[in-house]
Amino acid sequence: MTAQASARGTAGEVFATFLKLGLTSFGGPIAHLGYFRDELVTRRKWLSDHAYADLVALCQFLPGPASSQVGFALGMMRAGWLGALAAFTAFTLPSALILLVFAMTAAQITGPIGTGILHGLKIVAVAIVAQAVWGMAKNLCPDRERASIAVGAVAVLAFFPGAFGMVGAIILGALAGLVLGRGTEKPVGGHVTMPVRRAQAGIALAAFLAFLVVLPLIAGGSQALAVVDSFYRAGALVFGGGHVVLPLLQAEVVAPGWVSPDEFLAGYGAAQAVPGPLFTFAAYLGAVLGPEPNGILGATLALLAVFLPGFLILIGVLPFWDRFRTMATAQSLMQGANAAVVGILGAALYSPVFTSAIGDLRDFTLALACFILLLAWKAPPWLVVVVAAFGGVVLALIA
Repeated sequence: MTAQASARGTAGEVFATFLKLGLTSFGGPIAHLGYFRDELVTRRKWLSDHAYADLVALCQFLPGPASSQVGFALGMMRAGWLGALAAFTAFTLPSALILLVFAMTAAQITGPIGTGILHGLKIVAVAIVAQAVWGMAKNLCPDRERASIAVGAVAVLAFFPGAFGMVGAIILGALAGLVLGRGTEKPVGGHVTMPVRRAQAGIALAAFLAFLVVLPLIAGGSQALAVVDSFYRAGALVFGGGHVVLPLLQAEVVAPGWVSPDEFLAGYGAAQAVPGPLFTFAAYLGAVLGPEPNGILGATLALLAVFLPGFLILIGVLPFWDRFRTMATAQSLMQGANAAVVGILGAALYSPVFTSAIGDLRDFTLALACFILLLAWKAPPWLVVVVAAFGGVVLALIA
């Protein structure tokens, strides 16, 4: 069944539906896609299972936050452009507000209990990133060639750390994928149509590239533009899942000294305990930035900047998806890029996540217990965050 291009609902209906999802969708992007299917395909019947699978395939193929892109597209299918905006706002707002409040109150958390909670949040980040690396490696590096691309990406970052090293690793990985030529001329999804004309798509693609090129050139004269540039670049390079934004944001905000490593990891741990998209971690980072703008303004700039590239490229590709998805070259490039992303996230697991959070064997034991809870016991991330925070308090009290 083809996804319909005509609006069949209202922006208010879309907002109410996605606000419910934004308040209840725990567990990360894969879980979000399951919540979307239960609510919008099974219960509300906004579209068929086949059309939903087609849309998910498209968003997982593109850079950006896949679950938020799917939500944006579902809102557009249901109520046009206003529906897309309503879906994004409602799904993102709850977790963004929670993390903003946490950012503005974390400095007041003192004493052994407060410091223990913050330490536990840093430790749980080790387990969550390790689980992400494990799962992505199984799915995106299933053979020795792609596993070698992942190791090559780690090697690139070992000698060229930072944002430029990550971009280089992704480009080299994509080229390696092209040489391997594992793509086929078979569709990776079915037919998806949206109310996006080719002219609008062209404007979106041009804007995506223009921001990527122009922002670094003009950011030197304004800290606000520098913040937008950093978060936009991080959002534009996220392939393979929401957790990949971690090393990209770390390179953009920790390396220049805008956010301390401890603040960064505590916020990342807190982001696992809230519903909604992981990209709202940007709201926390924008609020705690050392130089202004920070607070509410910094959170708003960072949040909009990190989501914008994913939505622009989604809009730009929609009218051309049916042709693009059958190109073996495109599939090969993406396979190589995704393998490199596994390596990038693996490097981030070591530094800054492990090196900043684990100080002794007791810390490592708590991180390992959290990892087993996630991987073997299939515990929800929010529950593991609670366990880690409690464990952090216990370690602080017995120190």
